Amino acid sequence: MIDSIIVGAGFAGAVTAERLASAGLKVLVIEKHNHVAGHCFDYRSDNGIIIHKYGPHLFHTNNTGVWEYLSKFTEWDVYQHKVKAFIDGQYIPIPFNLDSIRMVFPSSVADRIEQKLLKYYKLNEKVPILELKKNDDKDINMLADYVYEKIFLNYTAKQWGMRPEEIDSSVTARVPVFIGRDDRYFNDRYQGVPTRGYTKMFENILDHPNIKLMLNTDFKEVCELKDGEIYFIGKKFDGKVVYTGMVDELFDFKFGELPYRSLKMQFSDINQESYQSAATVNYPNNYEFTRITEFKKIHRLKSEITTILKEMPDEYRRGENTPYYPVFTGENQRIYEQYAEYAKTYSNLSLLGRLAEYRYYDMDDIVMESLSKTNEC
Repeated sequence: MIDSIIVGAGFAGAVTAERLASAGLKVLVIEKHNHVAGHCFDYRSDNGIIIHKYGPHLFHTNNTGVWEYLSKFTEWDVYQHKVKAFIDGQYIPIPFNLDSIRMVFPSSVADRIEQKLLKYYKLNEKVPILELKKNDDKDINMLADYVYEKIFLNYTAKQWGMRPEEIDSSVTARVPVFIGRDDRYFNDRYQGVPTRGYTKMFENILDHPNIKLMLNTDFKEVCELKDGEIYFIGKKFDGKVVYTGMVDELFDFKFGELPYRSLKMQFSDINQESYQSAATVNYPNNYEFTRITEFKKIHRLKSEITTILKEMPDEYRRGENTPYYPVFTGENQRIYEQYAEYAKTYSNLSLLGRLAEYRYYDMDDIVMESLSKTNEC
């Protein structure tokens, strides 16, 4: 007997399944890929390097409960992620900080900008560039314009395939200037990567006697949604169904396709010990790719060969590539809201996660949301 069906074995699906199983329910997890962990899936290459197949995932959170929950299923390698951007021939710390300012402006100008930033904003505060642009001070405005033009504008155009003004302001809000000299990409209390990789952590999360896992299985191969009812292998299913996949696909694109951005992943083994000075280097201008990640620097592995990943943004094409990021525009949100409203006609169906809710989640946010939702069940 199955009490609940979870569609997807990424963070949303795995955490939800584990919590329901630990509460005594029999849970079936359906995953269309041949692996668990969703886009966090990783593996150890022949060179001994842990590779993140769908791009780098660095866990960070200020939520003690989330950290302690995941720590039941993994040990951690403490890892402080640092990113640089290649701008006008220099590798500049990102987010842009007080040291970045001194690298790109003459010292007298940098001194003046720093003094004004510390006058208007708090030390060690992250200030979005759009907030800086609202400041009447001409030096702070100049800084905001520089960061916008050199770091944000072209990177955004490549990443999203449109100009920044066409994108929801929540995207631009994610580009800050850091009022300090901390060059870490994240400033959260807890930061790290699973010692044995994300895939092993997910396997541990799903290793419960009340959980049955079906890989290589599309939800619609075994389930059908019809007239407000859900059927499992031809029989009406009254238990809870949590769906974490693409919501437009779930309802056969009833209200139209929701657009996503995808990525072309170009992996290369390089016959040298180190390729670049940071684990990730962003290329906001002049190049087809947006960033290069060198994986051995994440797990601090020793090898005479290193593996890099170049990411090249691409339009999502159904059936041809992978959907990574929802495209946040007012029109797309209106389409999604039609799907969300229609989903309510199925009383035992819940939408959860980035694809199902058509929104961006950090990893810790979706863990927290999954824990919260299962407490409500």
